[in-house]
Amino acid sequence: MTSLPNIQQLIDENRFAEAAAEINLYLLDNSGDDEAYFVRGKLSWRMQNYSAAVTDFETAVSINPDSGAKHALELARDVFDYYNPDLLNP
Repeated sequence: MTSLPNIQQLIDENRFAEAAAEINLYLLDNSGDDEAYFVRGKLSWRMQNYSAAVTDFETAVSINPDSGAKHALELARDVFDYYNPDLLNP
């Protein structure tokens, strides 16, 4: 059985596709594990799948309001809300 430390090791080794497959399998049996959603959200963010990352951060926070994903979700929303009118002018 896959564990979060093993999945984190795959991520640390930049083996993102393998890590994504493993964490999806892990979540099939551990759907109430907020830390797993947080890890998958961070992995999705690194893979530039921002909407999936935000969804996972939201899921982690809904399971555990004190999850570390709460801060990641706030940062992600700050990134999306950033607006600089000078960058939009030709």
